[in-house]
Amino acid sequence: MTLSLSAAKLVLLAVHFAVQADIDSLAVLAARHDTVLRKDLVLRILLTYLPETLQSNKYVGFLEKIEKGTLSENTNHDVDASSVETLAEGDATKRVRKLRLLPLTFKDTPKEVGDDPITSFLVRRSYKVDEEAGLLAELPTLLLPFMNQSAYVRTLLISTILPLLRRNCEYHPEDPIQYTLSAFQELPDRVAVNLLLSRTGAREEDLPVVGRDLRGLIGPWLVDEKKWKTRRRSIVSPNGEEDDGICAGYDEVLRWLTTQASKNWRVAVNAIQQWGGPGDADLAGWGKLELTEQQQDRVQRAYAQAALASAYVLPEASSEAIEGAYSIAAQVANLRGLDPLPLFPSAVALLPPLAEQISEDIISTKTATFMRNDLLASSNILTSPDNSAVAFLEALILSAHLLTHAGQACTIRRAGELALLQDERDQKEQASKLIHHLNHNGPKTDDKFWLGARNEILWLRDWGAEEVSLEATPKGVFSKLKKEFLEVEILKALLFNTRRLFLLGSVLLFTNCRKATPWRGRYTVYATAMTAYDNASNPNRTRGGLKKCDEIIKAFPSTLPKSHPLAQKVEALLQATHALSEYRLVLKQGEPFTPIVLRVHSDPISIIGKILEQNPKSYTRLQDFVDLGNRMVQAGLVKQSPSSHPSSLQHPPEQVSQRITAMCIDAALTEEDFETAYSFVVTRLDSPATGQQKDDYSWRVALQAGKYRRTARTTKPTHFGTGSANEEIRHLEQRIECLSVALRIAPGATLQEILNVYRRAEEELEVKVRQEEEREEEWDWRGDSVSGTNMPGGFNSTKKAKQARVGGSSRGRDSKEEEAPMSLFDLARATGLTAPRNLSALSGLQRAAGGALGGLGRGVVGGLAGGGDKNGSERGSMDSARSGGGEVVSPTGGSHDGEGGQQRARKRDQLKNAAMGTLVSGVGWLVGAPGPAAAGGGNGRE
Repeated sequence: MTLSLSAAKLVLLAVHFAVQADIDSLAVLAARHDTVLRKDLVLRILLTYLPETLQSNKYVGFLEKIEKGTLSENTNHDVDASSVETLAEGDATKRVRKLRLLPLTFKDTPKEVGDDPITSFLVRRSYKVDEEAGLLAELPTLLLPFMNQSAYVRTLLISTILPLLRRNCEYHPEDPIQYTLSAFQELPDRVAVNLLLSRTGAREEDLPVVGRDLRGLIGPWLVDEKKWKTRRRSIVSPNGEEDDGICAGYDEVLRWLTTQASKNWRVAVNAIQQWGGPGDADLAGWGKLELTEQQQDRVQRAYAQAALASAYVLPEASSEAIEGAYSIAAQVANLRGLDPLPLFPSAVALLPPLAEQISEDIISTKTATFMRNDLLASSNILTSPDNSAVAFLEALILSAHLLTHAGQACTIRRAGELALLQDERDQKEQASKLIHHLNHNGPKTDDKFWLGARNEILWLRDWGAEEVSLEATPKGVFSKLKKEFLEVEILKALLFNTRRLFLLGSVLLFTNCRKATPWRGRYTVYATAMTAYDNASNPNRTRGGLKKCDEIIKAFPSTLPKSHPLAQKVEALLQATHALSEYRLVLKQGEPFTPIVLRVHSDPISIIGKILEQNPKSYTRLQDFVDLGNRMVQAGLVKQSPSSHPSSLQHPPEQVSQRITAMCIDAALTEEDFETAYSFVVTRLDSPATGQQKDDYSWRVALQAGKYRRTARTTKPTHFGTGSANEEIRHLEQRIECLSVALRIAPGATLQEILNVYRRAEEELEVKVRQEEEREEEWDWRGDSVSGTNMPGGFNSTKKAKQARVGGSSRGRDSKEEEAPMSLFDLARATGLTAPRNLSALSGLQRAAGGALGGLGRGVVGGLAGGGDKNGSERGSMDSARSGGGEVVSPTGGSHDGEGGQQRARKRDQLKNAAMGTLVSGVGWLVGAPGPAAAGGGNGRE
């Protein structure tokens, strides 16, 4: 029935069949009227009106027949032309003109498409199906039958549709790429690569299929020849010739790989382990990547270089990351046919000698810049995939593993910087940290561990160079450190852990340390002992760090004998520290005392003052504190000063005991124990056996004791001895004696202050004595009044006469008190004039010189009115002698007449001179004159 239809109606009928997706009727109509429904017209009708949702298998056979020209009329199929039969010809023509059929060609049609209508149709149909229906999965069915007939269709199918289809529909359908097929084709290479791999390794469970993504997405994507025609960088081939470079798309893949290594190293490690490069591609059997042998070598070399670069940028210093880097190095060696690497556990256990495999060109400070810049550049010697670069990377990986495993986290880049920059200070710091960590965290009794640790540290220095040649230059991460230094540091660690019986004897002391100078071994033992001391928290030498310090210092008597100054110094320090453990001691609020505080304290003697403050009655242990101070001096804690300035914290050793004594006296006074303070003053500060030295502590504390006044809290004396039973009088006498000590040991500039206190104390004593005498007389008078009888023999009158004399003497004293007081010089002169008239009281003079007057005069040095000198004292003695007998009394007790100088030795003169010598000596001290010992013999004291 369609044979009578006009051309316009045939076109409209074909359009009708296309809209209805009636492919069979359209095929019959096209076969019957092929002169009207030409090949290009049918394809345009299909392109314009065939529904995009129609499954490809419903019409791909029809397209194959059109391509091959094998359309044939099916006589068994009736064509329904009712939709156009009733149309007038004019209306049919008008409708045909309004069809607006899409052209097969399109803007920017690739040259590869050419004039082939079927290729053009397939390309445009693919775009429409994807854009209008989103049925990307229908495209392989549509294009596969024509893949071998059109290179462009094959490229479109493999390099664009296949990776996009896998990415959105198979691999990661939960997060599809939001680009149409045509838009994805136009993306820059960097964007396209990052989109295809945006979900690769994003989840932990996806890490095992990272290689699948590279193989199934990047492998097909690189098939597009246009990507290989765009060059971005050049590389140097193994034979030294510069080639044309690699494609920009592949370069972006390599950059993605190194970027992932710096951000998510697990993705990069799994990618390199699972993917063998561009040649390892999954093209679904639709084709293959056709590269020349030179191109294949080039891309494999670039891939190996990117793999090595990825190892350098791994950011994590963990055992897992370092082992992953080692697998990268092993994979590179395998891909490039280099010397194979042993398994990682074997390499760590054996620590192979790698120094000889590393070229001298690599070990350079200039090379260090390549670890951070231009990792993918062809000139980068570190990432060039050859045996030397791989051996260097292997050495860095093993070094980083040893450091990290020992507790010192180290990345591969950090290990490379240590080896290439060759900064001795940096290497020494790293080595010290390593040994310190082993020292504190390693097993204490495992000899095997310490032997292994020593071997590892020495390997880190030279990477096994000494195994090949003893004269080889070290190339390791500790290459700038002397082997002797490392051995000594290891020795310190072993000493700290007291691992000496086997390791120190057989490995270190008798092998390496013996070769060193003797002082180094001694100093090493000493320094290690001090380290143990500084780390101690308990001042008891039988526990913790102090016990370890003691064990270390005594472990090697042949190296550090007890008689050596260092050993004695440590022993004194331990004794001093242990002595402090007996007391409560807090130097800072909330911080208990630790031994290192004693060693670093600027004024360790002041710690004794803290003990006296915090431990009541501890001042009674004066001798213990003096011994403690002496040990501090022996330990070198008290600084020696060339000048003994009183205000300096640096003391001569002899002043330490005086300062400690002063501290104890001050503590006793603070706790109201005057009796103990008085005892310390007269026995410690005034004892000739102490060899009293001038200091700024003793006289001050003696003056402080002399100023002390009894209170209700003052400790009561337990016995009075020969002193007064009156506590007040006894107390004043003790104060005066303390002030006498202060006068003897104080500097001249301070005497006036002490004398003022002394004078007031004497006045108080006189008042107390007078009151005591009056109370006694009153008591006696009351006793006589009560008896009411006169004593036989006239004793009663005698007592009254005595009372009269006492009253008279009291009045005499009262009248004298109203007069101006005599100066000390006048007192001395008057005493000298009176002495010859009282020779019968010689023994009394001797007692007077050592009693009240002697108490005032002892120890006064210098002049009183401006600091009189010894010559003045001597003149005073001479004047006294002349006024008494007209003779000059010599300091030795002899006499000379004024004219002949003949010595006289009469008994009377000897007695007289003895009395005068005793008195003048006592009074002479008061005015600063030398005593008999200084003038010519005797027991006088300055």
